[in-house]
Amino acid sequence: MRHGKKVNHLGRKTAHRKAMLANMACSLIEHKRINTTVAKAKALKQFVEPLITKAKAENNISAEKGTHNRRIAFKNLRNKYAVTELFSTVAEQVGDRPGGYTRIIKLGNRLGDNADMAMIELVDFNELYNAGKPKKKSTRRSRRSGGKKEEEAKVDAPAAPKEEAAEAQADVENVTDDSEE
Repeated sequence: MRHGKKVNHLGRKTAHRKAMLANMACSLIEHKRINTTVAKAKALKQFVEPLITKAKAENNISAEKGTHNRRIAFKNLRNKYAVTELFSTVAEQVGDRPGGYTRIIKLGNRLGDNADMAMIELVDFNELYNAGKPKKKSTRRSRRSGGKKEEEAKVDAPAAPKEEAAEAQADVENVTDDSEE
């Protein structure tokens, strides 16, 4: 039975596992997506998401706490370039996201040993998935939303394009009449 076993050991000793996760996290931060096995991707997700949360929180807290968060991230990542990238680019991009900074996409099986493969990526850095979706607005709502003003704007807005379309149609008819003569 596996009661209370929350850590997937990935067939490695503790030091090897921590070094591997640190290297994979640095690669993920640098390249924004990496291919690996499903088990390693799930372990990496648990490893890197708290670090991204700490990086995101640095902007909202005092300098002492921000330095502490950087030191914790450096202790886990062991790469100052990855820490700099995490606290600048990545933290800025995921600033409004409440969590779920990574996405795991299953790719199928590896040819050599038939291992389940997956791609893990930072969600906000994928242009293909985010292209058609507008930026999400805040979910906070106030009681005074200005509903009447919005309704008036909706009523006035459709009238203007119809008038412009009628004028454009008239211009086209005038041009075609001139060309026939």
